[in-house]
Amino acid sequence: MGNFTLKSVFGNNETIPKKYTCDGDDLSPPLSWEGRPEGTVSYVLIVDDPDAPAGTFTHWVLYNIPGDLNSLPEGVPQGKEVKYGYQGRNDFGAYGYGGPCPPRGKPHRYFFKLYALDTKLDLPPGAKRVDVERAMKGHVIGEAQLIGLYGRG
Repeated sequence: MGNFTLKSVFGNNETIPKKYTCDGDDLSPPLSWEGRPEGTVSYVLIVDDPDAPAGTFTHWVLYNIPGDLNSLPEGVPQGKEVKYGYQGRNDFGAYGYGGPCPPRGKPHRYFFKLYALDTKLDLPPGAKRVDVERAMKGHVIGEAQLIGLYGRG
């Protein structure tokens, strides 16, 4: 098995460009990955901010991404069911991506976590993150991570 890696237009531990945040167009950034683990049937993508004042804030839950995909384009639309899989509810209350929007002060870290699974999840579109994580248990065969930073002065 090769190295399973996740990339975007920003490098690991680099600043997320404004267009992918609430201060810009709030588009999801383009993502690509390499080193697909053998036996991958689907992927799950979870984006969260562990530095949020009230505890970890979920920005995106995308699951049942087809196992033969190796990228997501910029600007995946909102909605429970999209071309790239099913989207769960984020902590803004929407289905899909919600960009970084931290309070003023120290930059926050945004973890883009891509999980390779040996199955498709038996969940309807619009599932909660907790249910996605529960359904993933015992099926994760690889994990790739990218950390982006964003702060508002």
